[in-house]
Amino acid sequence: MNFKESCDKIYGRREYPFRLYFMQEKRKGDTGMRLRNIPRAEGVLEAHDKVIKNEKEYKGQWKAVFGNEHPVYIEIGMGKGQFLIEMAARHPERNYIGIERYSSVLLRAVERLDKLEEEKKSEQEGGARLLENIRFICMDAAEIGEVFEKGEVKGIYLNFSDPWPKKRHARRRLTSKEFFARYDQVLAPEGQVEFKTDNQDLFQFSLEQADEAGWRVLMSTWDLHADPAMNQGNVMTEYEKKFSAKGNPICKMIAGR
Repeated sequence: MNFKESCDKIYGRREYPFRLYFMQEKRKGDTGMRLRNIPRAEGVLEAHDKVIKNEKEYKGQWKAVFGNEHPVYIEIGMGKGQFLIEMAARHPERNYIGIERYSSVLLRAVERLDKLEEEKKSEQEGGARLLENIRFICMDAAEIGEVFEKGEVKGIYLNFSDPWPKKRHARRRLTSKEFFARYDQVLAPEGQVEFKTDNQDLFQFSLEQADEAGWRVLMSTWDLHADPAMNQGNVMTEYEKKFSAKGNPICKMIAGR
């Protein structure tokens, strides 16, 4: 069974995590699926104060953007934002930036944050904004070296990333050695990459790619929720809850240099 067949068996042909957002219409020459367009997305994101525009202008200045000296953590492919928003709420001593390529997906994260903040404001008269330590960027992750200075990022989170099941698209996977090289450009010396997936073939690929890229796998598990040490403090994503409910074990890797 090849990698693509394995993905089909695990998720069903139309239910890879990334495909849950997509229409069933393929672009010519690409295995990705086209996003369902939300016309208002661009306008909402442009006007929102937590969405960074012209992000390349802030390279080397992200602590100034947040107005503090706290370390910066990023999530690549953040989807609807549940993980990142929860992390920001738990860790006010850190700054978080969510990166999402598609505006129609990022819109959902922004709306989730706005709803949460409105609920909290209604509970306390004249309350300040709930989370000041979170920002969003709509961009291609391949360009992170143009957005962050070397050593500017303390940690990177990859949660249930697009598996890109066809072999010829392997370099597009966020845990390919090509992407590990990009992470090396922006991570602090002690920085780490944390990756979660329920796709065991993708996980095996990721372990091998980390090694090929010259990284060290500091911790790993093929069943996160059955591993007390690695599961401590775990923040579950929407996909994690969905796949766990189906009985799929969750794999996790923490890699450093």
